[in-house]
Amino acid sequence: MNVDKQVIDSVNAVIKIQLLKADYQEKVENTLKTYRKKANVPGFRPGNVPAGLIKKMYGKAVLADEVQNAISEALYNYVRENKLNILGEPLPSATQADFDFDSQEDFEFCFDIALAPELEFTLNKRDSVPFYSIEITDEMVNEQVKNMASRNGTYVKVEKSEEKDMLKGALTEVQADGTGITVEDAVMMPAYFKNDEEKAKLVGLSVGDTVVFNPAKAYDNAEAEMASLLHIAKEVAKTVTSDFSFEVKEITRYQEGDLNQELFDQVFGKDTVKSEEEFRAKVKESLESQFAPESDYRFMVDAEKALVKKLSDVAFPVDFLKRWMLASDKKRNAEEVDAEMPKMIEDLKWHLMKEKIAKDNSLTVTEDVLLETAKKITRAQFAQYGMMTVPEDLLANYAADMLKKEETKRNIVDQAMSTAVATYLKGAVKLNEKQISVEDFNKLYA
Repeated sequence: MNVDKQVIDSVNAVIKIQLLKADYQEKVENTLKTYRKKANVPGFRPGNVPAGLIKKMYGKAVLADEVQNAISEALYNYVRENKLNILGEPLPSATQADFDFDSQEDFEFCFDIALAPELEFTLNKRDSVPFYSIEITDEMVNEQVKNMASRNGTYVKVEKSEEKDMLKGALTEVQADGTGITVEDAVMMPAYFKNDEEKAKLVGLSVGDTVVFNPAKAYDNAEAEMASLLHIAKEVAKTVTSDFSFEVKEITRYQEGDLNQELFDQVFGKDTVKSEEEFRAKVKESLESQFAPESDYRFMVDAEKALVKKLSDVAFPVDFLKRWMLASDKKRNAEEVDAEMPKMIEDLKWHLMKEKIAKDNSLTVTEDVLLETAKKITRAQFAQYGMMTVPEDLLANYAADMLKKEETKRNIVDQAMSTAVATYLKGAVKLNEKQISVEDFNKLYA
């Protein structure tokens, strides 16, 4: 077998593979022997079908498969061993001739490939890139503190009902003949009523009071809510329009947790903070940590805009990329590909620029870095639910499970490498630092 690369220009080349009979014959014969052992042909015992008949029945298909396998393996190995940085996938050359597997023994395959252009650029402090830090306001801290306290609250029994309370009691349909729907342990929260007039009827009640109201009006004839309240099917619920009497048996109210040492220890670990002032400072620090990846992501968006301009004169194999896009997605047409190509080229420039930055500066993602990145992602997920302190062994277990999934692992590798490139860039270019509100930060994407 002979494999050779013919350079067309700086970004286009052709790989020629010459395959001789000796390169594939043994595999073809072994495959046919396997077919012979398993073939079930009328008139012959298994394993005793004549080799000539097996070859006649399967030889051409086996030859085509083995030739294709040999070519694919040779092409892959050549690209890998020669460390060719190709764009897209190799495509059969337009001049590729058809083959006659009945008579041919030697074959020549030609594949067009697109080579990533060699980039030349410099980065220095004359390159200015915006870096936005999100301002953590007292309002944001207060909201987070309130959420944490709410998660650690309890339900307490109260004497008189308010809108957000939960009321339990006996619910009876008002019917002249005394029959109708009854629910012994009905549960309602006036806050979920859609009709203000009906909602008001359940506010200011005490245990033992009885009130008449209309569930259909209260829930605006919503079948799901009616069915849940009355313990009946939705089909029946939509026919119920009568009044109900409700005898209050219990009123409970959710009481937010106190800002005390128990809450401090639960959120941040035992004795990490010992006062409300320290607690709020720690909450602010946690919020800053949660928003830091957002700042880094935006920095990379702005870095792309500022730095890819350095590659304005770099040539790309546009014609090949159009062919590859059409070949890889049959649903696309030439007009769509033409429209998408400018954006694709800009994305490629940034991708290749980041690759070169990583290569030139020996930026790598080790297994330790990968695990720490996965733990960081896991820690952020727990933080969304108010769990600021998570045991290290639990974090490690969650992170390890994430890395077992190949697609998830690839995404984490990309994220870790992007972080490494961002860290390098923040030291290489001039940061135009700006502190803005979270609202203004979100407007940057509008």
